[in-house]
Amino acid sequence: MNNFIYHNPTKVAFGKGSIAKLSVLLPDAKIMLVYGGGSIKNNGIYQQILEQLEGRNWCEFSGIEPNPEYSTLMKAVELAKQEEVEFILAVGGGSVIDGSKFIAAAAHYDGEPWEILASGGKVHSAIPLGCVLTLPATGTETNTASVVNRTDIGKKLSFLSDHVRPKFAVLDPEATYSLPERQLANGVVDAFVHVMEQYLTYPIGASVQDRFAEAILSNLLEIGPQVLASQDYQVRANLMWNATQALSGLIGAGVPQDWSTHMIGHELTALHNLDHAVTLAIVLPRVMHYQKEHKREKLLQYAERVWGLSRYDEEGAIDLAIEKTEQFFRDMGIKTKLSEYDISSEVANEVARKLEENGFTRLGEHQNISPDDARKIVAACM
Repeated sequence: MNNFIYHNPTKVAFGKGSIAKLSVLLPDAKIMLVYGGGSIKNNGIYQQILEQLEGRNWCEFSGIEPNPEYSTLMKAVELAKQEEVEFILAVGGGSVIDGSKFIAAAAHYDGEPWEILASGGKVHSAIPLGCVLTLPATGTETNTASVVNRTDIGKKLSFLSDHVRPKFAVLDPEATYSLPERQLANGVVDAFVHVMEQYLTYPIGASVQDRFAEAILSNLLEIGPQVLASQDYQVRANLMWNATQALSGLIGAGVPQDWSTHMIGHELTALHNLDHAVTLAIVLPRVMHYQKEHKREKLLQYAERVWGLSRYDEEGAIDLAIEKTEQFFRDMGIKTKLSEYDISSEVANEVARKLEENGFTRLGEHQNISPDDARKIVAACM
C-alpha cells in the first residue's frame, strides 16, 4: 500500500427529514442558494429549503445544467460578487454541486477563472459551501473534485481543491423519490464506475480498500435493479450512501487509480452531449478488454470476489466478468454501444484529437494509454 494522508472533514447529515438540519448547519452569513432547472420546486424540496432560510440574508441562482456550463456558472460568479455572498448552498445532483464548487473558487480567483480548469490555475481560497444532495451518483458531496463543461469550445475539464470540499452534505433518501428512471440508472452506473476506476488497477496489498470497494460494487449490483423497481426507503438510502462512499476518498487512499474511462467519456460528452454515466457504461467494458493483461490480477480478483466466478479458467473468468459488467449496465436500461446513439465511427478520431489537444496523452494507472490507444478503445465501442 502506498503512503497517504486521508482527511475528510465534510459533515454528513443523513436520513429522513435531514433537510431540517440546515437550521443548525448553515452559518450566519449572506447565502446564495444554487440549483438546477427547477425540479426542486415540483417535489417540495425548494419549500423545505425556504423554511430553513427564513430570517436569513440570501439570494438565489437557478438554471445549472446537467454537465454544468462555464458560461452559466460565470453568471452565477457575477451574482455572487454583486451580492457579496459569503456562503453557497448547492441543492441538486452532481452537476449543481460541481458547478457550485467552480462558482465558489472562481469568485475568489485573481485572474481569468477558465485558468482553474484549463491550465491548473491555483485556487488559494473559495466561498465556503454546503450541499443538499437530490441525486446520488457522483460522490461530489464529500470530495474536492469538480467537472465543468464548455460547449463553445468543446471541452469538459475538471479541477481539484480542498477549498471547495463542502462543509456539510445533507443526504435525505426521500429526495430521490421523484427522480425519473433514467437519472436513477445513471446514478447507479456512475457510482459503480467510480469504484472501478480506483479498484481495477493492479494489486498493491491494500486489503481494506479492496474489500470496501468490492462491498460497494456488490451492493450496487444488488440494489441497482431494486432502485428502478420501487421507492423503498432502505433501497434508496443504501444507494445514496454507497454512491457517496464510492468517491469520498476512502477507497482511493494509498492505491493506484485509473480514470481513463472518465477522461475518454468526458470527450464523448463534450462532443455529443451524452449523459456522463452513459459514456462510462460504453467505455469501461472496452477499457477492461484493452487493458486486460495490465489489469489481469485485479480482473481475476474482481471476477472471483464480485461475480463469484472460478479462477479455474482464467481467460474465461475475465471475459465473463467483463461481459457481466456490460450486461449489468444494459439491465439498468443503458445502451452500451455508440452506434445505438447514432454516433458514427469518426468519433474515435475526434476523441483522440481532443485528448491530444487537451494534453491528456498518458492515461491510466500505468500512464500507458495514448490518444491512439483511446482511438482504438472508442472504435471498439461502436
